[in-house]
Amino acid sequence: MERDISSTSNDHGFNSSASDPLTAVATSRDHPESDYPATAVDTLSRRSSRLNDVELERINTYRLQHRSTVGSGTTLPPEEWLPMGAGKSYPPALPDPEQYVVEFTGADDPLHPQNWPLRQKVIISGVLAYSTFVASFASAIFSSAIGEVSLHFHISTEVAIIGITLYVLGFASGPTFWAPASELIGRKWPILGGLFGYSIFTVATATSKDVQTLMLTRFFAGFLQLARLLSSQLSIAFFAMAVFVGPFASPFIGGFITMSYLGWRWTMYIACIMGFLATVLCLLFLKETYAPAVLVEKAVRLRRQTHNWGIRARQEEVELDWGELITNNFSRPFRMLFTEPIVFLISLWMSFVYGLMYALLGAYPVVFGGIYGMNLGVGSLPFIGLIIGELLAGGYTLLNQTSYVKKLEANNNIPIPEWRLPPSILGGVCFTIGLFWFGWTGWTQSIHWMAPTASGVITGFGIYVIFLQCFNYLVDSYLSFAASVFAANTIMRSAVGAAFPLFSKQMFNNLGVQWAGTLLGCLALIMVPIPLAFIKIGPALRKKSKFAPNIGSSEIATEAKEPRASV
Repeated sequence: MERDISSTSNDHGFNSSASDPLTAVATSRDHPESDYPATAVDTLSRRSSRLNDVELERINTYRLQHRSTVGSGTTLPPEEWLPMGAGKSYPPALPDPEQYVVEFTGADDPLHPQNWPLRQKVIISGVLAYSTFVASFASAIFSSAIGEVSLHFHISTEVAIIGITLYVLGFASGPTFWAPASELIGRKWPILGGLFGYSIFTVATATSKDVQTLMLTRFFAGFLQLARLLSSQLSIAFFAMAVFVGPFASPFIGGFITMSYLGWRWTMYIACIMGFLATVLCLLFLKETYAPAVLVEKAVRLRRQTHNWGIRARQEEVELDWGELITNNFSRPFRMLFTEPIVFLISLWMSFVYGLMYALLGAYPVVFGGIYGMNLGVGSLPFIGLIIGELLAGGYTLLNQTSYVKKLEANNNIPIPEWRLPPSILGGVCFTIGLFWFGWTGWTQSIHWMAPTASGVITGFGIYVIFLQCFNYLVDSYLSFAASVFAANTIMRSAVGAAFPLFSKQMFNNLGVQWAGTLLGCLALIMVPIPLAFIKIGPALRKKSKFAPNIGSSEIATEAKEPRASV
């Protein structure tokens, strides 16, 4: 990827010439009070460094990620130079700083996470998918304990439901801290620390003696959960499956536990046991997957082997700037959310789908417990219909990915974001039909319970397809600012998801199942044209955007050749 750069500075404080984005020159400006002579550093060109286009693209992508998340563009203020001591003079400058910077040997370097064996990738993806499943499972298993919690602490069910809301709010606010941490020190240790902290706070929830402790520990358990996205589209599909299967698998498991002699506290004990298991699995099988952090490990090993302290990785030079950190992780997501129509409307649709997922946690007990007279455990088994629908949607997504790859190859590997949207139209139609079906078959006991249960297959199919395709569309539309887009989407989605449980049960009780289902179905119907609109006007909106890249540029064409190496 070539950029037109003249007399500017790169991410690490070196001056760059217009000939190549990796040219570096060390001058006396870097050591203003020393006797160091200005030292010219040879241009790090493709020929001299033996880097191909793929490797150069990876390097520049990582630097974009640093600027998009951590904030390291400002220069350090001038400092007073301290003497070496013991009468020593300053040591001479390194002859060529670039020679001491470790890099990957090439695009096929086995150290690079993209080049790991398939077996290792599958194991790591499975461990991370399970960790994500634990996070979503814990968010909803508390719904089965709401009745017992309200009786135990002498509070109303409306207050007890706040336990779900606070967990989801914590889940939304956590990435504002964990995202920059993962860009600084890598993915492995934030994930491990978050899982361990989640497990500890879930134990505290299970043993809480008052409602205040229960609510606070639920919030921090959600805050410490880390559901990171994987690089490939297949991994994103696994992530989405874990996000949506978890909340629908937990009610019937929690229902039978709550009904047994174990009681409601064991719903939290089960969640914390799963969390500790995820921690152990990550400790055993999870390797560092963030490529710049892999280079840090390589530099540490080389320093130990060669006893040459000058060897370093560029990631070790990243400086934490709080001003840019706040801009990148707080103000930019909000600016994109309210100034980018694509981000706002797609996030609004995804938020409605995500919120309805938690609304169903209150609606299904009203239908199958209140109308059909099933107990807490059996009345939660119809959630299996939603899980079946999501599994079918996963198979459909894999089949659709094949046709997408063919389109990509026919277009010289230049991705067009709008290619992601047609499946979401089908998902929107299925989602709408499923809501109407549920409302008008679950309102009376005279209709067999299998009818509203079967509606869950259609609803679950629509939920998964909408979420996955819309997420891919956002990422493809804002490649360089994908982290900020994801933060904006998470903020809106989790806020709506946290609010829906507070009124869903009352809505179905007061309006009646048929009219509550009709209201939700009409809202879903209104949103079906959103992907149709962006298929038509999306390219024009992206062309006017300050954040969306020019899809026809050579930069995007190069980036399309290689998936982004980020976990």
